[in-house]
Order: sequence, then structure tokens, then C-alpha cells
Amino acid sequence: MPAEDPRTARTKTRLRNALLAECTDRPLEKVSVSAVTTRAGVGRATFYLHYDDLRALATDACAEVVRNAVDALHAWQGGAAPRVPADPPAALAEFFTEVAGHRELHRTLLRPGGSGPLGELLHHELRERSRSERERAGAPHADLAASAVAAAFTGVLADWLHGLIDEEPDAIARRVWSLLLAMHRAWGTA
Repeated sequence: MPAEDPRTARTKTRLRNALLAECTDRPLEKVSVSAVTTRAGVGRATFYLHYDDLRALATDACAEVVRNAVDALHAWQGGAAPRVPADPPAALAEFFTEVAGHRELHRTLLRPGGSGPLGELLHHELRERSRSERERAGAPHADLAASAVAAAFTGVLADWLHGLIDEEPDAIARRVWSLLLAMHRAWGTA
């Protein structure tokens, strides 16, 4: 895939940052394209050149959340330990803390149970990463385990963001980590 033009990348970054800043003050439904473009210092035509609507921009702005979630769940692999640690990687608790900072925006894109545009993206990315890592390790049932892990994490994250699970970021990170480890063990490892 060809690299994105640097000017396009800068413009999209400004628009994403402007949207996140606007959503700190009010929910996405109350944010206007005009407010985002004014804050970003770009024109409406430029906005529509890159995005169909605010929801598309919001999904793009939150796509980093997806990458951060996937990376946080796999952060333990950077160390020298050959076995999965019993405690979650620090990046997982940091992820939950960070995502809570834009809770209202994430709630708009990730509905209870894990549906919505952010949920679909998170499920897809996490499933693919989990599947490829299980296959690379020679672990059995790669497709089944990957689907279960992706669905569980996405659903728990969504329900936590919507207040259906009452846990602090550190506690939810520990519980999610234990859940995912149990799921992987249920289908065996290499």
C-alpha cells in the first residue's frame, strides 16, 4: 500500500485532534463539522475531501484505540520470558486508563456488547492478530480461539465503557487478562 501524502496525513491528524478536543467538551452528537474544521484550521471542503461525515472522522480518530488495545494485549511478548505472565502487561492498564479519558466518544462508536463501528474494527484487528500469533506458535484451534478472544475483549471493553461493569482501570485490566488467558488455555497452546 502506498504511503499517504504527508500533507494529507497532517490534515487528517489535525482533524482527528480537533474532534477529540471537541468531544472533551460535549458528546459527538452535539459536535458540528464547523466546530471541528474551525478548531483544526481547515475548510469544510477539506473536511469532506477526507471524510463523509463526523462519524467517519470519529471512527478514524478512535482507530488508534484499536491499535493500542491490540498492542497492549500483546505487550508481554516484548520481554525475554518464554511463558505468558500471570499479571497483565502494564500497557493494558494504561490502555484502560487512556480510553476512559474519551469515554463519551467511545460509547458513541462502541455500543454495549461490542457492536458499532469501533467494535467491528477492534474485533477484526484483534481476531487477526490473535489468529496469526496462534498459528505462528503452532497452537491448535487458531480460528476458534481468535474469535472468542476478540469477542470477549470487545464486549467487555464496551460494557465497561457503558458502565455495565464497575471496575477501575487496573482491576478491569487484571480481570480481562485472566479471562483471556483462561480462554487461550481452554483451546491449548503449542
